[in-house]
Amino acid sequence: MKRAVILGGTGVLGRAIAQRLLDAGWQVDITGREASKMPAVLRDAGAKFISSDRRNAEDLALALRNGADLVVDAACYTAADAGLLLPHLHAVGSAVMLSSKAVYIDDAGNHVNSGIPPKFPLPIREDQPTMAPGKGDYRSREGYGANKVAAEHVLLDSGHPVTVIRPSKVHGAGATVPREWMFLKRILDRRPTIFLADAGAGADHTTAAVNTAALVETVADRPGQRILNSADPDAPTGLDIARTLADYLGHQWEEILLDAADHHPDLGTHPWNFTPPLILDTQASTALGYQPVGTYAQTVTAEIDWLVANPANQPGPTDPSFDHFTDYALEDAYLATHQRRRST
Repeated sequence: MKRAVILGGTGVLGRAIAQRLLDAGWQVDITGREASKMPAVLRDAGAKFISSDRRNAEDLALALRNGADLVVDAACYTAADAGLLLPHLHAVGSAVMLSSKAVYIDDAGNHVNSGIPPKFPLPIREDQPTMAPGKGDYRSREGYGANKVAAEHVLLDSGHPVTVIRPSKVHGAGATVPREWMFLKRILDRRPTIFLADAGAGADHTTAAVNTAALVETVADRPGQRILNSADPDAPTGLDIARTLADYLGHQWEEILLDAADHHPDLGTHPWNFTPPLILDTQASTALGYQPVGTYAQTVTAEIDWLVANPANQPGPTDPSFDHFTDYALEDAYLATHQRRRST
């Protein structure tokens, strides 16, 4: 039986990859610091949890002491993190580092976390320029991508068969920041309207965790040094996403598609609102034989069902990731003002 070790694998990508490999007959070990975060469904399917701190050299050595056919690093954020993994790669058949689309920059040096939105050629290929390798706080907007680039360089320069995978806006069961919540909350609250800036035309390529999992399984059997984008086979707009969720849950609302003339800075914004859109080229992945599990509409249901099934999975009312996306008072004031205008 082939053995896979997923470092920091209790998150949305790790759990999807683990399930995919388990279904394919792999032995799967998942490391993490908190056993409580290990999904029961993975335990029941035969996955083993190893209590291990990814940044502790001794813990990492213990987790990898028997080698592995595949190591997936879901917790590699810095060059130092990558450096800790290097001594163990000689006993690994294939390695995958989960990076991010956030590393890419446009001609002006802007990226998805910069103050000025980037304008990329479409679609964005893996040879698109990236941020310079950096240090500092990888949790900051400027530091995240720069540190990911630094980690990529350490692993790709090692000579070992490491595949760097760059996903975009990830969705799936177990998401720490389930972006679809901003629309789902409105549906659960039975809101009669949905506001969308830029007429809902903005787009930031979605990535189903199960599609990334399928890509990981593909490269596990084809080890090599490479960089691969990971995204859904379609690239839905904000309007597409809102309609997908409403249709799935049988909710009807009035779509208020705002244009530049009546766009309030905080009215109708959403996590995918980039114009021009951000779309990843995935031809390099499909050329390896990778086949996506499904489109956005076909795969996002896993996250929606997971959120609806248990309120504990849902972001809290004061979650800073969503409070500015769900300002009902602002929406109601807009509706009241425009209703008065129509009446007069």
